[in-house]
Amino acid sequence: MEKLLWAFIIGGLICVVGQILLDGLKLTPAHTTCALVVVGAVLGGLGLYDPLVKFAGAGASIPISSFGNSLVKGALREFDSSGTIGVLTGIFQITSAGISAAIIFGFLGALIFRPKG
Repeated sequence: MEKLLWAFIIGGLICVVGQILLDGLKLTPAHTTCALVVVGAVLGGLGLYDPLVKFAGAGASIPISSFGNSLVKGALREFDSSGTIGVLTGIFQITSAGISAAIIFGFLGALIFRPKG
């Protein structure tokens, strides 16, 4: 039960930061998303995001900031085994399923709902 509470609090705080970026700084949704990904990547590169995930569980692993952490984690893992080229290939090993799902479901949604514009 305590883990559930912390997941809710940490996930909510990440969302509050995103909302402050949107409302307070008047950033666009795209800029806010990019900012959260970059923050997750920086925290992951510094080794601070994984302890947050261990502490908060889904509260830290579900928000978009976790995507940035995954990009850095894959790049660093492949850099250790493959060198510099691993930085480019490693980002896709961990995140490829999520990227593919976003493309496929976005395409299917466009077919079903016929967006205008």
